[in-house]
This record gives sequence, structure tokens and C-alpha cells, in this order.
Amino acid sequence: MDYPGRSIAVGERDGAIVRAVKAQLNVALGLGRTDAAWLDPTDSTFGPRTRQAVRLFQARQVDADGRPLRQDGAIGPVTWSRLFGARAVPSRETSTSALLARLVAVARGEEARLVREVPANSNRGPDVEAYLASTGTPPGNSWCAAFVYWCAVQAARQLDRPNPLVRTAGCLDHWRRAPGAGARRIPRAEVGADLAQLQPGMIFIMDHGRGLGHTGIIERIEGGKLITLEGNTDASRSREGGGVYRLDRTLGMINKGFLDYSVS
Repeated sequence: MDYPGRSIAVGERDGAIVRAVKAQLNVALGLGRTDAAWLDPTDSTFGPRTRQAVRLFQARQVDADGRPLRQDGAIGPVTWSRLFGARAVPSRETSTSALLARLVAVARGEEARLVREVPANSNRGPDVEAYLASTGTPPGNSWCAAFVYWCAVQAARQLDRPNPLVRTAGCLDHWRRAPGAGARRIPRAEVGADLAQLQPGMIFIMDHGRGLGHTGIIERIEGGKLITLEGNTDASRSREGGGVYRLDRTLGMINKGFLDYSVS
């Protein structure tokens, strides 16, 4: 069964989905009719017993990268992919927008060059300073948003068109000003667990409080996760890392939302 584009949890009203989930949980957990935890696949109610079974399933699973699943008893895209298979969750590798597609290509090229800060942990280095300079920001500052802007400058130049992105090195400043530049702003709450709303080339924004944030570019959507290209990060997903990296993130990690410049 394909992922329905929303989290499935206690109170789910689609009986067909609940019955399919129960049948699959019985198989995945090795439950037979004589087991106390067995779920009746003819019953359309997603209640506490089903939630407990989901939590047990999550406790026994890891994601595609070997990390434990969140044991919350709700079935989002990652849990769904482990329960029904990765092919049951929509994947997307191409964008409907030439600009967004080129933005991904430019960012992918920077990741392939293994751009790193020089010296380490300095927010400096020839490439980093070029990113910052594109936004008019002095060397030594955080540069994840400047990386996104620099990539957009190159993408627009290659397409011989104006660059619509807000010229800023501030993640939250970008979030505030993007609608004025013609971008569609999609708050995280509006996305829910619906990966179908997102596409490669969209920009994610995270809010860490006290005016601090982090940003990057969606490269593709795969296995219920966002594969991203980010600056000023590292393999630990830090917001103050030392280079350009390809990472994977769940929707739950993105607490602010997404910017879509395909409409500008």
C-alpha cells in the first residue's frame, strides 16, 4: 500500500488503511491469532493496542542509514517505508522548475568539490568567503544561507535569467522576506507528513531560537526522507559545521518550513 501522505495514528478514520496497517504489523512482528498482542485485521479502529504495536515495531527497526526509528506510535513516511517497503513512499529526483533543477546541480557540484573551511572551524576559506561575499557579508560569519544564495546566483546566471532569491546570509531573514521576492512560503505545519508537497530545489528553513537558524537545499526525496545539500554543516548535521555536505533529514527535523522559488 502506498503512503497516504499524512501521519497515521490513533483516531485514523480511513478503515482500509487501518486494516492494512494491522495486517502488516502482524506479519512484521510475527504475531499469530493466539498471541495476546495480535491485531484483528478486520477491525478498522486505530486505538491504544495498535499504537503499542506500532511502537514495538519502531523499537525493532532502524532507518535506511541504521538509525533507530522514533518510537511515537504514529506512522509517518519513514515508519511507513519500513513497514510497507521503500517503494511504498513516493520518491522524487526531478524538479518542475528549470531554476530549481539548476540550483540543485550547482549545489551538487560544490558538494562534490568537498568544500571545507580553511582553517577548520573558522567560517573562512576561499570558497566560504566567496559565498559570504555574494550576500555582502564579511568573512567569519555563519554561511549556510550565503551558500544557498551563491548557488542560486550561479544557477540564474547559467540560465541567463534574474536571480529571484533574497540576498541575505540570514536564514530567518530569508524566511521573512521571501514572499516579497515572489517565493511561496510553506510553513512546516502546512506540510504535515505530506512529502508530495515538496520537490528538489526547494529551500528548507530551521529555527533554533534566539535569532539562529539553519538552511539548505532539497536534492531529492527518497525513502520518506529529504536528501539535502547544505553549507556550514557536517556529518552530525550541525548548524556550525565546517563544509558543504550531503545529508538526510526527516520532515520532523525541519521546524520552520520551506521556500519554493519555482513560482517566481
